[in-house]
Amino acid sequence: MSEDWYTQAVKTIDKNVQQQAEARQGELTKPPGSLGRLETLATRLAGMQGKVQPQLEKIRIVVFAADHGVVAEGVSAFPQVVTTEMIKNFARGGAAISVLAEQLGAELEVVDVGSANPPGELPGVISERIAAGTANFSRQPAMTEEQCQRALASGRAAVQRALEAGTQLLIGGEMGIANTTSAAALAAVWLNCPAVELAGPGTGLDAAGVTHKAKVIEAAIKKHRGRVAGSFEVLCNFGGFEIAALCGAYLAAAQAGLPVLVDGFISSVAVLAACRFNPDVRNWCFFAHNSAEPGHARVLQALRAEPLVDLGMRLGEGSGAAVAAGILRNACALHARMATFSEAGVSTGEA
Repeated sequence: MSEDWYTQAVKTIDKNVQQQAEARQGELTKPPGSLGRLETLATRLAGMQGKVQPQLEKIRIVVFAADHGVVAEGVSAFPQVVTTEMIKNFARGGAAISVLAEQLGAELEVVDVGSANPPGELPGVISERIAAGTANFSRQPAMTEEQCQRALASGRAAVQRALEAGTQLLIGGEMGIANTTSAAALAAVWLNCPAVELAGPGTGLDAAGVTHKAKVIEAAIKKHRGRVAGSFEVLCNFGGFEIAALCGAYLAAAQAGLPVLVDGFISSVAVLAACRFNPDVRNWCFFAHNSAEPGHARVLQALRAEPLVDLGMRLGEGSGAAVAAGILRNACALHARMATFSEAGVSTGEA
């Protein structure tokens, strides 16, 4: 595998098919544009799949889990062991994303890329542990270059498994205590934005905790300033294994022509990372929801993203995307199964 695979071109969306789908939308028994964004969602998917009538029968959710050394700086309301406990909860079917995946009829895969406490063999959990969590980025780079490469490759491998299973839509999720700190640091560097505008409560920090979190991020950025010339270096210095794996998954999905539905703050930062390697990755992304994490709005603005729903969610795990996936399915169903004016014998109102 080439070490620079993540810089390769993404697949081209079929604009001809998309135009044919738009023409079909104009023939359906409704006033033009009356289904709003449901119409454009369907036609975008048509161009992505190369089918005038796209389908979303097979959805796969991949949750990447890992721990973060920066938790030692007191930036999380929960201890690191929760990451491992939640991996076990995923396997038992007791987590929010487990329930939502079942409701959606989606396949759920969990990939442990670096929990601090190994959970052991579990059903539905793939162990690709790179290390027992990242290093504390307030003291040293979070990842070595080799570790970051492995995390990116883990995301690529997950996409390959999804493609082999016939997946038509990929949802990426994440689990990792202190990963909102890592995401906020990455966003602060790439958006040239003060950490205080991006740091949020995460697992439940109070106002003083959020202020401390922002100070930890600002100090780390100042410390690493001379070592973050390129996107890969930024990811190495401040990223998490699960964030880098998500980044790799988004890159690989775009290269293969697999649409993705992006979850909340952390997942959107992973898209931001992927777009730093190749801006065209953005063309293959739908954005699920507005996270209640304060930094998400800034990231969405930078990505020119318009999420599907706003439910005040900030759980992660891919949960917001799992909820919003039904909207994409409905868009496809309406596009494929509504009658045209000629089929229904309905007058178009044209003279």
